[in-house]
Amino acid sequence: MRGELRYEGKAKRVYATSDPGQYIVEYKDDATAFNGVKRAQIAGKGAINNAITARLYPRLEAAGIPTHFIRLLSPNQQLVRAVSIIPVEVIVRNVAAGSFSKRLGIAEGTPLPHPVIEYCYKSDALGDPLINTDTALSLGWASEGQLLKIRELALKVRHFLTPFFEQRGVRLIDFKLEFGTLEGGAVVLADEISPDTCRFWDAGTGEKLDKDRFRRDLGGVEDAYAEMLRRVLRED
Repeated sequence: MRGELRYEGKAKRVYATSDPGQYIVEYKDDATAFNGVKRAQIAGKGAINNAITARLYPRLEAAGIPTHFIRLLSPNQQLVRAVSIIPVEVIVRNVAAGSFSKRLGIAEGTPLPHPVIEYCYKSDALGDPLINTDTALSLGWASEGQLLKIRELALKVRHFLTPFFEQRGVRLIDFKLEFGTLEGGAVVLADEISPDTCRFWDAGTGEKLDKDRFRRDLGGVEDAYAEMLRRVLRED
């Protein structure tokens, strides 16, 4: 049974349950961009992101990547293992895009011959600033062992997701991951994998099928999210 609200973020609410080792995550239709400056409601977004994550996380588990996911509860809710979120977000880049292109003057769409791993401090108030691992260590946000495990798991996620989406006619341009620790200290993948946290481009046309449609006022946001769900649900 859903208990008290433990946390509310831009896209999700986290509730306690009668089991202290389990939480309920509720996905919202709220959309934000530019650290909350731009806001809107995208009809059905929460259910789509919930469904995509619920489809992918068991497959990641089967590929040897531990996650917090337990099971789907409803269109907008899933049951997860309780974790303490490590405040270090990880961005994995396969292709130059977004802030990476702007920051370094590299044209969007430029393939990166080696995956680029970037780290951000998880802080809405500060705009999730870029950091390095020394910063995370010095300020106590993560231990050296945790950072090594995070990098290892992030690359494993990339190794699984890139061909998964290629088989479905989608280029995985980049994606953001969050990790947490279980009560015993084990590091697991948390949060979500969805058009909110990934850049998806149609492999044939280059059409954007992700949150950039909202950020850049491209229109067709609901259709793009629905198309990504359709492709994710496609059998191998």
